[in-house]
Amino acid sequence: MKIKLYNILFTFLSIIAINSYAQKGTINRASQDYENFSYVKTTEILLDVANKGFKSVELFQKLGNSFYFNNKMEDAAKWYGELMKLEESIDPEYYYRYAQALKSIQNYTESDKWMQKFSESSKNDSRATNFKTSRNYLKEIESQSEAIELVNLPFNSPQSDFGTAINASDFVFASARESGKNHLWNNKPFLELYAISIANDGTFENLKKFNRDINTKYHESSVAFTPNSQMMYFTRNNFFKSKLKRDKDGVNRLQLYAAKKGADNTWEAIKPVHFNDKSYSVAHPTINSKGDKLIFASDMPGSLGQSDLYIVDINQDGTLGTPINLGAAINTEAQETFPFINEKGDLYFSSNGYAGLGGLDIYRIHDFENRFKTNQSLSVENVGKPINSPNDDFAYYENLNTKEGYFSSNRAGGQGDDDIYWFKVTDCTQKLAGKVFDEKSNQLLKGAKVVLLNNDGEIVAEQIVDDAAIYNFEALRCDSQYLVRASKDYYETSEKRIVSTSKRKEQLQLDIPLAMAEVVIVEGTNLRDAFNLSPIYFDLDKSNIRPDAAVELQKIVAVLNKYPTMKLDVRSHTDSRASAAYNKALSTRRTNATIKYLVKVGKINADRLTGKGYGESELINKCKDGVPCTKEEHQLNRRSDFIIIKM
Repeated sequence: MKIKLYNILFTFLSIIAINSYAQKGTINRASQDYENFSYVKTTEILLDVANKGFKSVELFQKLGNSFYFNNKMEDAAKWYGELMKLEESIDPEYYYRYAQALKSIQNYTESDKWMQKFSESSKNDSRATNFKTSRNYLKEIESQSEAIELVNLPFNSPQSDFGTAINASDFVFASARESGKNHLWNNKPFLELYAISIANDGTFENLKKFNRDINTKYHESSVAFTPNSQMMYFTRNNFFKSKLKRDKDGVNRLQLYAAKKGADNTWEAIKPVHFNDKSYSVAHPTINSKGDKLIFASDMPGSLGQSDLYIVDINQDGTLGTPINLGAAINTEAQETFPFINEKGDLYFSSNGYAGLGGLDIYRIHDFENRFKTNQSLSVENVGKPINSPNDDFAYYENLNTKEGYFSSNRAGGQGDDDIYWFKVTDCTQKLAGKVFDEKSNQLLKGAKVVLLNNDGEIVAEQIVDDAAIYNFEALRCDSQYLVRASKDYYETSEKRIVSTSKRKEQLQLDIPLAMAEVVIVEGTNLRDAFNLSPIYFDLDKSNIRPDAAVELQKIVAVLNKYPTMKLDVRSHTDSRASAAYNKALSTRRTNATIKYLVKVGKINADRLTGKGYGESELINKCKDGVPCTKEEHQLNRRSDFIIIKM
């Protein structure tokens, strides 16, 4: 039976109160254990009753729940199935639980049937909305899936091991391997924090309990460290002065605690955060890369579901501000829990409120931190297989510097209840394809050249299209800007910008029409006049090639490649600020930088290029010495022009 901390925390709140009227003395006694969350005792008693042929809504609900909340989904599906056969009026929540249990045994067809019934009965529930808008969820998840290797870590035990936080060379996690006291939920030991060192070769060594001041005789888990390693936040039972506090219903909640690192590398000043309360739970912290935001899970008042994700400011002294619910764009009526935010600000979390593979699935929101701060829309996507499975998958963690990731799961084939798995983090990539054709006749343009450039103007890939005039580019980075350039003899070069999305392996489509060229090239003319190009511009007192200038220079490279006998004279200029002598030298540096880029990056023969710096002698506007001008007006003079000197 599972000891899942999210179950211990949140399913206390999700159990629907059932009238405890006496049907039989045996069920009455089982109900007392059930209300105290002693599901092991409940199961034994109620199974005996059911096996003797007794049937009732209450019996099958409680029997199904006793398996459901201990992650025995095959048994849960069996008894929820018996509940549905009674054809009596039941709470729609049981349609949802039955559907979830069926998913965990990979009976997706039957699961969808009961999710449809749930959505018809609970039209305003976000879980119903998510199901109705994701009817092809299995296909969508498959499109996000990758063939990556998972490694069950060697220090997993036969008990529950889960969660990941890396502090310096220590790998910190929660485990029930040695705790001396069992809890009534599923007769499993309580959790404690452990640390194991990561050696230089990536192996693990020196397993030990994390800290005797942090670990108590009750649950501790889900730790997060600030970037400077001076503060830690962790989950604990509502445990204070050696007494275990309970709410009015006798339920002990989970709380969030903070601790500071002492001078001797111990942890001290261990205190509960100010918004803890014995009437609800607060757990599973994660901290952003700046160390000024903490995200956690809670069922505090104002929550939309059984557990919601919240964000709170971390003050300079380590205290926390006022929590803010992340809202209905993320949170559902079910469980959103175990958040993790990576160095880029992407948010990962586990949920059973979206259309997934079963149990808890891991989801992500790309660029969450920036999008949440600027009030942009948030898109939740399933991370796919093999990280997600029909079982519970949670506690995601990744290190983008080492390209290593970890998550926890109770899937089949593990060493214990919950195990921690390692995987190699792969880059999010997409594909781009399209065709090149004549914009007037729609004739496919065989032999056209298509070039893919990144946002810095660097060539990523290039192709000559075949008879079908189709190009294909692999491995575009997600959430990135690209320039696609298509060219062909006797046609004007066309350039189109495209922004990749956040969906892994998505197929982008961009068709490119080309117009017949009507260019008359005259020696001595400015290249921008002949080809509708722009000069390149420089920052004040600088001669380096800016990213926007690199894009323009790639256009010039394309022209020079198209006309191999063309020669250019690079003429660079400055604005009027500084002395004439200084500006002359600065403009010469700009000319040299421009030619160097064309030769080194553009692979243009240096014999085709000449150049000179003209300082401030050829201003294109009024902005000479003593004339007040705006920054934008001065910018127009800091440029390099390109003059055709030979064809």
